[in-house]
Amino acid sequence: MCTSIVEIVGADGMGKGDDGWFKLTHSVVSYDHPHHALLEEAINIDFMNPALGPGARVAVELTLESAKELSGALARAIAQAEIEEGARLRNT
Repeated sequence: MCTSIVEIVGADGMGKGDDGWFKLTHSVVSYDHPHHALLEEAINIDFMNPALGPGARVAVELTLESAKELSGALARAIAQAEIEEGARLRNT
């Protein structure tokens, strides 16, 4: 069953594909059938730059539990990075 759960946000960074590094413009997160992971449903994350064609894409398919752990790790790293950035700004 398709869930129609899709979130698309802008992305500003770099991704590495078969042809090397490329500029990212979008991130797509969905909960749907994976293409390669042997799971019924997965959290699918695509980092891409559609202007560069289909090769400018990095894909990840995760179990729901792995995605939750990743989400927590991202939240913790972002919180620490914001503290570092705040300290850097105070010292300039």
